[in-house]
Amino acid sequence: MRTHSKIYLGLALLSLLATSCGTKEDDQTKQIFEQGRIDPNLIPNKVGYVPLYPFFTNFSNPVDVYVGYDEMVYVIDDNGLNILDQTGKLAQVIPILGATDVTQDRRLHTYVLGRVNDPLLGNRAAVYHLTNTATGNYQFIDTLIHPLNDDSRRATANRGAADEEVEFTGIATLADNTVYLTRKGPRNDVNSFVRPDNGILVYDASGTNIGYAVGLNPTNSSLKSALGITSIATLSAPPQRLQGMSTSKNFLITQADQGSSVEYRTLLITVFDDPELGTQYTESPQFLAFDKSKADRFLYESYRFKKPEDCYIAPDNLGYMFVVDSETDSLYVFTPQGYEGVNPPANSGLTKQVIVSFGGKASDGTNTGPFSFNDPSGVCYSRKTIFVADKKNNRICRYKLSTDLE
Repeated sequence: MRTHSKIYLGLALLSLLATSCGTKEDDQTKQIFEQGRIDPNLIPNKVGYVPLYPFFTNFSNPVDVYVGYDEMVYVIDDNGLNILDQTGKLAQVIPILGATDVTQDRRLHTYVLGRVNDPLLGNRAAVYHLTNTATGNYQFIDTLIHPLNDDSRRATANRGAADEEVEFTGIATLADNTVYLTRKGPRNDVNSFVRPDNGILVYDASGTNIGYAVGLNPTNSSLKSALGITSIATLSAPPQRLQGMSTSKNFLITQADQGSSVEYRTLLITVFDDPELGTQYTESPQFLAFDKSKADRFLYESYRFKKPEDCYIAPDNLGYMFVVDSETDSLYVFTPQGYEGVNPPANSGLTKQVIVSFGGKASDGTNTGPFSFNDPSGVCYSRKTIFVADKKNNRICRYKLSTDLE
């Protein structure tokens, strides 16, 4: 992906020229031409992502970004939970120890992953549960702490240092406010009655541990593994709506374990309820059917990713899947069928998905430009706009497809 520093604006520029003639000023048009001045070496093509200025800045190592059901923009950095409005204006910062991830359910309850210093347990992974984060009068209403949040650990002894090594790495919600929580850690005995550290816990809206993603292999790479999970995404996501919200329990995960050879680092897990066996978690082998007539690259190519940090699924009718990889410093885009790219423009004559993934270093060797990232660690999608937490550039980048520009 380091050769993909060239993004394609030809169609967007022509369209914007046609609509911005005369005295009417279009802010987005000015943004596009400002981008042209930043990087004059862009090569035009049919379709690609366009930066939306301004990027949000003044963060300290931002690792996650999320646009909530309350329409606020949530950013996790060294200072904790930053809450911004849609223009990027900072409303408040909530200090949270070791914060790494944020999400929100349909009740507008906000969940932040972090750490807690418990006087009895020590430094442990924690989930902070907050309300009223958009109003300025936030409240902490609950905190889930490892290992007390795991039903299988109720009767086991404190593991000391082994429990301190456990990390909560990703969190996502379903339409009914069920919560998926991913974790990783050193203890992964599949024959024990205690659940492996590497895996996914399930909670109801009240915070009760109601299950575990059974069958995900915590030690070996496969189409259904859980090796150093770094993120999780569901098909249920903002904006809030009365109809059209997906009720699917399926989820997408990324695995960044660097101590193992992981062939498929981004996996879609299919979830269904069996009347006799209970909730089942199965692989998605259909993604291994590479139809070269429809795409050139695919989600399930062997060793496609190196260190994927975060993922997101667009909750609209297109359902694109987004993955950021901190090793390649890139953003990748896939269709629900696992084809890399987006749909070609109408009447373009193109028959394959158009690859719009980008990132890596620019042609001048730097990675601070608008189409380059330095350790991207978070990604989100809201109303046709992609947000990327560009960690080491201390910014939140925003992009929109050229074909989506009005």
